[in-house]
Amino acid sequence: MSSHHIVRDDQEPALIIANGAACNPELLGQLLEWSPLVIVLDSAMERVIELGIKVDVLLGDFDHGFDPEIYKTTQFPIEIIHAPDQNKTDLEKAFDYLIARKIPAVNVVWATGRRADHTITNLTNIVRYRNLLKIVILDDHSKIFLLPNKFEKWYTEKTPISLIPIGVVNGIFSINLEYPLDNDTLTMGYRTGSSNSVAQDGLVTITHTDGDLLLMECFD
Repeated sequence: MSSHHIVRDDQEPALIIANGAACNPELLGQLLEWSPLVIVLDSAMERVIELGIKVDVLLGDFDHGFDPEIYKTTQFPIEIIHAPDQNKTDLEKAFDYLIARKIPAVNVVWATGRRADHTITNLTNIVRYRNLLKIVILDDHSKIFLLPNKFEKWYTEKTPISLIPIGVVNGIFSINLEYPLDNDTLTMGYRTGSSNSVAQDGLVTITHTDGDLLLMECFD
């Protein structure tokens, strides 16, 4: 795995490495190669160092005796961000950091798996950043992002797609899904659009009038 990333352009997505289940090294390597900025949450730092990854920013609340100073030499130059606010997760603090730097997009890995509460929180909290930051969460089985009110993308036939509402989402229409939606409402905990798929090669269009709707491109 490359320990350095080659792109230096803040218009490319940054990369955040959280502390959930590790993804495939090939996926991580691809993301590192094209990321202009690599942010690691303090709880994952030791795991990341073991993989030989060069870190640009180390961020967290640095509790439980964590000492960020030991990385100033081995990871030079590194920016160390102490973010002690206990009302936000470290992942949210990393999003805030990127917004302050006016970086428009980020990929996030190691944000799912392990503890279920962390996974659910990480997936649902991205809705508050709808108009501030384009967030994509990836693991070995899925690519997850928040949909605009109109979404269009080319897919191959049978690609698994799930639509997951955060709360209530109204006025959903779809084109080119195996199980079409026609002015439907999806509600978290009652009715979701899980385990749908692309009907045939071509554009998939999904629109909704209001609410927060996650799309998951799934890889079985």
